[in-house]
Amino acid sequence: MVDYTEGSGKQYHTGVGPDDIGKYIIMPGDPKRCAKIAEHFENAKLVADVREYVTYTGTLNGVKVSVTSTGIGGPSAAIAIDELSKCGAHTFLRVGTCGGMQEDVLGGDIVIATGAVRMEGTSREFAPIEYPAVADIHCVNAMMNAAQKLGVRHHVGVCQCKDSFFGQHEPEVMPVSYELENKWQAWIRMGCLASEMESAALFIAGQFLRVRCGSCFLVVANQERAKKGLENKQAHDTELAIKVAVEALKELIEKDKISSNC
Repeated sequence: MVDYTEGSGKQYHTGVGPDDIGKYIIMPGDPKRCAKIAEHFENAKLVADVREYVTYTGTLNGVKVSVTSTGIGGPSAAIAIDELSKCGAHTFLRVGTCGGMQEDVLGGDIVIATGAVRMEGTSREFAPIEYPAVADIHCVNAMMNAAQKLGVRHHVGVCQCKDSFFGQHEPEVMPVSYELENKWQAWIRMGCLASEMESAALFIAGQFLRVRCGSCFLVVANQERAKKGLENKQAHDTELAIKVAVEALKELIEKDKISSNC
């Protein structure tokens, strides 16, 4: 592959090198969330700011950790996990937002993904569609333990990933409305908890790269509740999801210290 960095030693898109980041990464979509997440680290410093990729590095429990934003969608998320893994990172926890799909998934709740429906394009350039997008079991368990420890109302299960935000929210205006609407109903009938845009690509890329990857999301609202005229409160502060990810990372770090994987 052509070295587009011309020997700088930094990754082309994220702008980081091996000395800039820790082995443990929290990955929000929004670059503006990085500073907020970095406040949970000790001695955090901005180490890179390139395109949609903002990176801070500090420590948790005495171990070097980082936060890197991915931007929106699978393509940029896959680039991030690929470049960060090249720099030595082995554990990735996505923190983001989602829309609830089951009636009991309310605005303000947290969803922890065990797997993702691959209704997006990026993961198909890694693996055939038959290959499942599943989260790392250690990441899932750590996030579940964190949510329970913090007393956070949460749900654990499959999320749906797509490339078009408005294809989800206004499927009836799309030329392929027949497909979008029918598949949406199928996901609901299968018990899919929520919809978002990055986890399928991250899970598949993570499996290929042999790194650990998990996701937790703040539920912003639930369009299915809105359709039925049910109360549909909105939530936009991601702090609870961030706290779940930070606590989960601490647990993973402590367990890795025992197995010397830090």
